[in-house]
Amino acid sequence: MELRVLQYFLAVTREQSISGAAESLHLSQPTLSRQLKEMEDELGKQLFIRGNRRVTLTEEGMILRKRAEEIMELVKKTEDEISCSDEAAAGDITIGAGETDGVRLLAKVAQKIQSEYPLIHFHIVSGDRTTVTEEMDKGLIDFGLLFGEIDTSKYEYMKLPCKDSFGVLMRRDSPLAEKETISSKDLLDQPLILSRQMIHDQNLSAIFHCSMEKLNITATYNLLYNGSLMVAEGMGYAICLDKIINVSGESSLCFRPLVPHMEMSMNLIWKKYQVFTKAAEKFLLKCRDMLN
Repeated sequence: MELRVLQYFLAVTREQSISGAAESLHLSQPTLSRQLKEMEDELGKQLFIRGNRRVTLTEEGMILRKRAEEIMELVKKTEDEISCSDEAAAGDITIGAGETDGVRLLAKVAQKIQSEYPLIHFHIVSGDRTTVTEEMDKGLIDFGLLFGEIDTSKYEYMKLPCKDSFGVLMRRDSPLAEKETISSKDLLDQPLILSRQMIHDQNLSAIFHCSMEKLNITATYNLLYNGSLMVAEGMGYAICLDKIINVSGESSLCFRPLVPHMEMSMNLIWKKYQVFTKAAEKFLLKCRDMLN
């Protein structure tokens, strides 16, 4: 399968019509239709359902679209890295990270690098642990910022000197807001709002010491900002990390730490045997310098 034909396929998915895609690609419609038909024959699957005015993707077509977007993004990233290889230090550095105040440390490193090498650009991609590791395994990001244990068979890592603490985000007029700290017993009968990652890892059992079936989980979130809106509307108490939502000033929300105190260590990770660009090398060296 040629990259050129994948680009044709993606153009059709964007335009939702073969005629529109042919026009944007400066191809004749019969030429484009023939290329797409040859792709379907090669894969042995129908990718499009062709209607009178628009085309829609089959299930196999949706799978190919996702993979084709990843392939083209990786091709562009590779081309950029190679084109910058002879320059002093330039290019893009992409970091996958969850919502954490630990990103502040990486931002300090990035600022120092850009003061020396203004052609280095940084991109933070938000996501939970699963998303970050999947993107890293595909080569779409250079570094990841993760909590907890690291799979050392796949990744190298650097422990960062910062930790995040678990607690409860709640409305200031909530009954539990009168407490200075919150225990797991305080929450057993309360409506809880949990992160998607928390439900799938060991943090939940470490906090509550009971099975998930005994908890009143009313909602989940991927990004805590959305979770904070649910809290503000009275849906429940959000279990989360500190320093992510601003609860100072006139905020209607407050944060109370959990007891016993529970912290999460933080690590910067990258793939084993990864060949770094000059920009990525500068970033990693600066991280080590600041930690030392």
